[in-house]
Amino acid sequence: MIDARIRRTFPSRHDSAEFTLDVHLRTAARIAVLFGPSGAGKSLTLESIAGFTTPDDGRILVDDVLFFDAASKLSLSPQQRRGGYVFQSSALFPHMTLRDNLSFAAGSMPRLERRRAVGAMLEQFHLQDVGGRSPAELSGGQRQRGSIARSLLSSPRILLLDEPSSGLDAPLREELYAVLDEVRVAFQIPILLVTHDLDEAMQLGEEMYVLHSGRVVQHGAPGDILDHPATEEVAALLGRFNVFDAEILTMDPAGNCSRLHCTAASGFAFELDGPYFPGHMLGSKLRLGIRADALRVTAYSAHGAAMRLKKLGRRTQTVRAEFEGGIVAEIPGSGLEGGAHNGEWMVRFPPEALRLLK
Repeated sequence: MIDARIRRTFPSRHDSAEFTLDVHLRTAARIAVLFGPSGAGKSLTLESIAGFTTPDDGRILVDDVLFFDAASKLSLSPQQRRGGYVFQSSALFPHMTLRDNLSFAAGSMPRLERRRAVGAMLEQFHLQDVGGRSPAELSGGQRQRGSIARSLLSSPRILLLDEPSSGLDAPLREELYAVLDEVRVAFQIPILLVTHDLDEAMQLGEEMYVLHSGRVVQHGAPGDILDHPATEEVAALLGRFNVFDAEILTMDPAGNCSRLHCTAASGFAFELDGPYFPGHMLGSKLRLGIRADALRVTAYSAHGAAMRLKKLGRRTQTVRAEFEGGIVAEIPGSGLEGGAHNGEWMVRFPPEALRLLK
């Protein structure tokens, strides 16, 4: 269990604005994720929990061990907190072999026990064949696995991961994710992971805290946040939403439906069918969002909005289609269905996928 209330203010300077970190994390998840853009305060939160920096105010409790309490002026040293910290770069000692790096972390154990523990850790992390190599002779994935193994040998109370997959290619990322899944099951300690990669957060996180400008703007299960962003700010941070204005033209509570007049970027206007919005009336102005992968694009549809395609980009498993007004669709498969009619495609916005944003 992590229960951390952290407040830290950095005053403005001639080359930087004032920044205040003011967050509260309370989670029993085995892997909790801090997600957000650069400068949101994610790494500062990790450093505060690890004891590398001291908050101005707050209280940090990890599994019934009080790390920090501003009211009583208690602040354990990083060594007393026993937080395993894995940086973006592996931070292995360059003058030691991988085995020696791990042995150093297990230095408090008796010699024979230490040797057995290091051997077991090398085997568990599939590093037994490279234990005699220096960090410079290891691949990026091997260095990160070695760094995590070294952290775990010190019997940490919590594992803190600061963008550990940064700089790794796709296969090595998947390899690292598999290792972290094993760690979650085998070691039974809370893991706090910093990332700005939404796919990584979705794959690893049991709970996600979305940070922006030093504050938590939403938290919950990653899938729930992706399906139901609380605000337009969160939708923008997730980076996969189309956001636009809408006005209710007609509404039918019994049929759970409505007709909407919508306006996107550059004043591009279109109409679409929507759900019934309880608490709103005819003429109400709304701010709506819909995930790019929820849109459906065909050559002909009785329920779509006609839009001209501006840009098309292919990805490994999807096609990204950008239409007028900045409307973006992520289309699965090899491409668009059929062909455009008079240069226009019909873009369907499933009513059940529309989200009312604050």
